[in-house]
Amino acid sequence: MTSNTRVVVIGAGLAGVRLARRLGELGTSVTLIGEEEHRPYNRVLLAEVLAGRYSPDVIALPAPAELTRARVTGIDRDERTVECADGSKITYDTLVLATGSNPVLPPLRGLFSPDHVLPEGVHAFRTMDDCLGLSKAVRPGMRAVVIGGGLLGVSAARALAMRGAQVVLAQQSERLMERQLDPAASKLVLRHLRELGVEVHTECRVRDVRCVNGAVRSVEMSDGYALDADLVVLACGVHPRVGLAQIAGLDVRKGIVVDDELRTSDPHIRAVGDCAQHDGTVYGLAEPALEQADALAELLAGDANARYTGTRSLTRLTLTGQGDPLGSFDLAAFGETEARPGDDVVQLADATRGTYRKVVVRDDRLVGGVLVGELGTVGALARAWEGAEPLPSDGGPLLHLLTNDGGS
Repeated sequence: MTSNTRVVVIGAGLAGVRLARRLGELGTSVTLIGEEEHRPYNRVLLAEVLAGRYSPDVIALPAPAELTRARVTGIDRDERTVECADGSKITYDTLVLATGSNPVLPPLRGLFSPDHVLPEGVHAFRTMDDCLGLSKAVRPGMRAVVIGGGLLGVSAARALAMRGAQVVLAQQSERLMERQLDPAASKLVLRHLRELGVEVHTECRVRDVRCVNGAVRSVEMSDGYALDADLVVLACGVHPRVGLAQIAGLDVRKGIVVDDELRTSDPHIRAVGDCAQHDGTVYGLAEPALEQADALAELLAGDANARYTGTRSLTRLTLTGQGDPLGSFDLAAFGETEARPGDDVVQLADATRGTYRKVVVRDDRLVGGVLVGELGTVGALARAWEGAEPLPSDGGPLLHLLTNDGGS
């Protein structure tokens, strides 16, 4: 790619900023467009800001110098221009969509006013503005209801508890973080939240948000039980932000469909991060977004052999905060955490210390694992899993991997 090629990246999140920075290091200029007024930041750490552990500046990303603040409203593929809300147009030779994802807002009665504004006291938890709004609203002793018991909901509930709120977490499925954790690990997360004073309800569906004079007052469950609420946090997951791609006529399924060169159905448009669907998968995680950005930077800088062939994703969460009476709570999960018939499972649990380690082995290969508590072994286990090499048949090295406290 020649040095005067115009690369435009829409989205100043983890993927967009990483791509722009890497391109700059490789000598390719880029225009990065972000619509948020804040400095680009690491969205993964928003719960730490809410908990009071970090200030917003601490989670800021090292953004490249050329950052254009604008809201993109359309893409003219024939003219190869990006159209902005202020009427301006930006020309590109290569366009990269790094638009991320939007929060899922559940179809609850009373959730939206006629002009689609959330009631006072009801917050999504996806952006810095969401985080700052919650931080400003939360008070010690106030009643907060978190709807959703996945990774984001657990993080939000714990952060609010750290701020002194009386927190109730409502989870529709039968256990917490069911996408990442097996039942035993979920129980440890549940125990940890309860020790912090969080009241957890599983297998309960919220059907109504009750408001008085435009402000939330309670949340009603499907069985008619009502929870008083001064604050409601919607942590019901995310979906890829694909509106621009759809309007432009690109191939969109769950996400924006891309090949191994992160190319969309338009050869002049690429996509990376939460909005991209590669080989049928939308990852929605930080590590794949960064790997996609790195691969695309090499491609756009002239490495014709660079490719993105997928990521074996490890989910890692550290729950901690200033003044935390329980210390930090760490967990990690990778691959398949539930065994199939015929799989071998090795588990080590220490109920007193609240630690739990489990790995799943299939055909002499490590296919997944989950660790809660001390994570000294996670690095060695992840490397064994990522390498997909056959394990020695005597089982000794596997037990060593589970008990070795080095290599994280």
